[in-house]
Amino acid sequence: MWTCFEPVHAVTYFHPRARAAYEAVGLRGYWRGYFAGRAAPLGAVGPAPVVAAFYTFAPHMVARALPSIWQLADPEQALRARLTGAVQALAELTYELPERHLAETAELLEAAAEGVGTAPGRVLGAANAALPRGDYPLARLWQAATTLREHRGDGHVAALVAADLDPIETLAWRVANGMPAQSLQGRGWSDHEWAQAQSRLTTRHWLTPAPDQPPTTPPSATPTPEGQAAFQSIESATDTAAARPWHPLTPRTLTRLHTLLLPIAHAAHQVIPSTNPIGLPTPQQR
Repeated sequence: MWTCFEPVHAVTYFHPRARAAYEAVGLRGYWRGYFAGRAAPLGAVGPAPVVAAFYTFAPHMVARALPSIWQLADPEQALRARLTGAVQALAELTYELPERHLAETAELLEAAAEGVGTAPGRVLGAANAALPRGDYPLARLWQAATTLREHRGDGHVAALVAADLDPIETLAWRVANGMPAQSLQGRGWSDHEWAQAQSRLTTRHWLTPAPDQPPTTPPSATPTPEGQAAFQSIESATDTAAARPWHPLTPRTLTRLHTLLLPIAHAAHQVIPSTNPIGLPTPQQR
């Protein structure tokens, strides 16, 4: 289900219409729109809660954006911009699908998202669940997908914290497992911090460094079986923590929702790079 609802949300990061909607309210530059749109459900917050909730960004990078972006657009304006851009993007990508298809998908996805508002410990998930419901199917669909993805992300952060894996170690681990470094190295961490993270993971026996690296080059590294097993336990904990909102839906309803989401997810992948920093694969048939 994640591979089907995450692309619906992710158009807000990759579609030109989403970027244009932020720029229209004064949020020029990719990261201004990103931090304003994603943090806006929390209100006009400063950097500290965003560093904690978003997890993988260097604190100084967040502090460059917050709270100064609220002088360009307040949270209400940022929320309108992110929803407008997302709906315009999805409308362009799904114009061939009947309105009834989108409406039924939104209704079923909202049935899962309803359980997020009462989920304790899910700060971003709960903040998005508390937002007003959209007036149109695509707005409702995007908001439900966003609520579920932030709920899942909250659980993933909790699993990382429980495993004592810090933000830069998390990124270094993903790169060592094959994610392109350029897709994750724009989050404010220095080369020295990347090298230190790899060193800590090596000491922890999660990574084995490649030999004979030049002394000025951060060492490349490969995962160890111990590291692979440990991170798989984090992924399993994330899945377990993300499952509760889906419990009220019957197997037949889940199958129907998956069928409805699949063409929408494939349409969204038209603008999602294959090397996306989310690590999002193309959804598969069940």
